[in-house]
Amino acid sequence: MKPEDTADRQGTFDDRVEAALETLPPAEQRMARFFVSQKQSVLLGSAAEIAALAGTSDATVVRTARSLGFESLSALRQVLLADLTGTVSPGRRLAHTLQETGNDSASALRHVVGLHETVLEALKRPDMEDAFTRAVDILARANRRHVFGIGPSGAMADYASLQFNRIGLPSSALSVSGVALADRLLWLGSGDAVLMMAYAPLYREVEIVLDQAGLHDVPAVLISDNLGPLVSDKVATTLPVPRGKADHLATHGGTMVLIEALIIALAAKAGETAFDSLDRLSSMRGVIDKAWIKRGTRKK
Repeated sequence: MKPEDTADRQGTFDDRVEAALETLPPAEQRMARFFVSQKQSVLLGSAAEIAALAGTSDATVVRTARSLGFESLSALRQVLLADLTGTVSPGRRLAHTLQETGNDSASALRHVVGLHETVLEALKRPDMEDAFTRAVDILARANRRHVFGIGPSGAMADYASLQFNRIGLPSSALSVSGVALADRLLWLGSGDAVLMMAYAPLYREVEIVLDQAGLHDVPAVLISDNLGPLVSDKVATTLPVPRGKADHLATHGGTMVLIEALIIALAAKAGETAFDSLDRLSSMRGVIDKAWIKRGTRKK
């Protein structure tokens, strides 16, 4: 298969739905359009969860999948997963995004704000809150936290690790790729936890980190919009954070909001440890620059 053919795989599912739309009753038409516009939600959610998001019944979800020619919702998901894991070039993703936003700056702003408003709604769902609580418990009781992310996620892994350390929770960033990752994995040991930001396809670095975590009986918390089904047996819980539309440029605002929430929730769990660590940080800053001595972390 040529690269450009692989890049166009996203259209195969959409074309299948478009061809069948006129033959479907109105309720199934709406559901079919939801399948197209909310691929990550369809991939990660149960029939009941998808129905709740679409404002319909789980029976309609399953019935629509069959009307589109799939034996089951699971079979439909397999095609969606192939779409989401297909290699779409950054240039093609940008082209798809600009088709919607055009060259108008205000339109680009509205487009991105709209995407993040959708993401924030997803973060408020009860199932997300439950997964978030599990993730905080895992990270809070760990001896050390290892935050994995490469590419754009590497910068977020560095940020999360820095902030966790500031509140007194020893952490390190697994934010490098290739053989350099081996040096950082030397720190991974029993009693630790992994916070992973990773997305399909399943990269070698992701496999290695999860394998090493399993070897040391280290629980892993996954932040992803599409990798969960591929590694569900290797992670303790998944936080499914959308990153915009599947064939458009990925946006990471929702992930940053989630990281900020983790910092606050973990600080609450750490209690006095967080305050003591921040006091030490201010004191060390004061040694470097006396102006910092005037700043404190507690109300006297």
